[in-house]
Amino acid sequence: MSSKRNSFTPSVSASVIDQKWPYQVALPDDICTQDNFTIILEFFVARGWRYFTRNVQAIWPNGKYQSMRLYCFADRASAEVFQAHFGGEFFDPAHDRDGNRVRGTWRRDGVWTRLLESGPLKVPPILRD
Repeated sequence: MSSKRNSFTPSVSASVIDQKWPYQVALPDDICTQDNFTIILEFFVARGWRYFTRNVQAIWPNGKYQSMRLYCFADRASAEVFQAHFGGEFFDPAHDRDGNRVRGTWRRDGVWTRLLESGPLKVPPILRD
């Protein structure tokens, strides 16, 4: 059995991604699936950008939590282009992770609200409540 890797997902440790691609945009994980995954992938391919993601659990004061997918960039300008197109929130791995741990949670303020659409992305019907 072959263990070929997708050219967009090289094996890079989480701490290296945070160091070399520190400009990160968070989107709810459930909005980054199915057809939306293809839309996002085509966005990266069209620009010739490398494709790195991380995950983080966002936790609100009331205990509500949500898995977020982080799209990681080496420069702020690329992250801003992505965020302007797809929406999402900027995430700073050096300050936003609980206890500055590489796999720490993201403690959020305010009240959690379900995001069903962001830019051209929509949560697939099967994943809606």
